[in-house]
Amino acid sequence: MEEQILHEDTLFAEPIFNIGNFSVTNSLINSWIVLIVVLIFAFSIRKKIRRVPRGMQNLLEVIIDWFLNLSDQVTGSRKVSLKVLPIVLSFFFFILLNNWLGLLPGIGSIGKIVMEDGQKVFVPFFRGATADLNTTLALASVALVIVHIFGTVAHGAWNYLNKFVNIRMLVDIPKKVFKDPTVLLINPVKIFVGLLEIIGEIAKAASLSFRLFGNIFAGEVLLSAMSAIFAFLVPLPFIALEIMVGLIQAMIFSILILIYTSVSMAPEEEEA
Repeated sequence: MEEQILHEDTLFAEPIFNIGNFSVTNSLINSWIVLIVVLIFAFSIRKKIRRVPRGMQNLLEVIIDWFLNLSDQVTGSRKVSLKVLPIVLSFFFFILLNNWLGLLPGIGSIGKIVMEDGQKVFVPFFRGATADLNTTLALASVALVIVHIFGTVAHGAWNYLNKFVNIRMLVDIPKKVFKDPTVLLINPVKIFVGLLEIIGEIAKAASLSFRLFGNIFAGEVLLSAMSAIFAFLVPLPFIALEIMVGLIQAMIFSILILIYTSVSMAPEEEEA
C-alpha cells in the first residue's frame, strides 16, 4: 500500500531554504521572479525608445496615456498625476504579474516532499506572491508610507502631523479659553477626530491587504479544487475568470492608492 502524500493549500507561505537566519519562502521566490522580469523588460524597452513609437512602445504609451487620463479624473491636476502615477503604475504591474504568475502551469505543482509529524507533505517551490498575506500586507504598508510621504511634502511635516495628532488644538486651549470658552468642547473633539484618522489609516492597510489576499488565495483554491475534480477542459473557464480577477484586483489596489495619495495632497480647508 502506497503511503499517502499530503498536499493542501495553506494560508501561510512555506519556507524553501534559508540564507543564514533569513527564511526564503515560495511566495518570496515568486516575488523575486516578477521583480527580475519587470527589470529586464523595463531596461529592454528603455533601450528601444523612439520618438515615433511602434510595436511594444506604442502599446505601452496607450496604456500609460489611459492611466494618465484616469489619474487626472481622480486628482483633478495633471501636475499631481505626473508625480503620483509612476508609483501607482509600479504597484499595478507588480501586483498584476504576481496575480497572473500564480496561474501558470507548475506553480503549486513543482516542489519537494518533506516529513512533518511523521507525515509526508508536498511543499511547492513556487506560490503566487499575492496569495500570501505577508506580501499583500507589505505592499499595503509600503503604499501607505508613500501616501504619507506625499502628504508630508505637500503640506509640511508640522501641518500634516497635526492632521493625526492635533497638538495645535491642544496648545490653543489655554490660549483661547478666556476669549472663546467653546474651545473646551470643540478642540478635544477635533483631537479625538485626529486619533480616529490614525485608526482609519490602520484600517486602510488591513483593507488593502486582506482584499487582495482573499481574492487571489480563494481563486487559487478554487482552481485547485476544479483541477482535482475535472482535470481537462472544465477548469479553463475558471482560469479565464481568475485572469480577469487578477486584473481587476490590481486595478482596485492601484486606484485606491491613487485616491489616498490625492486626498493626502489635497489642500485643507482653512479654519475660521
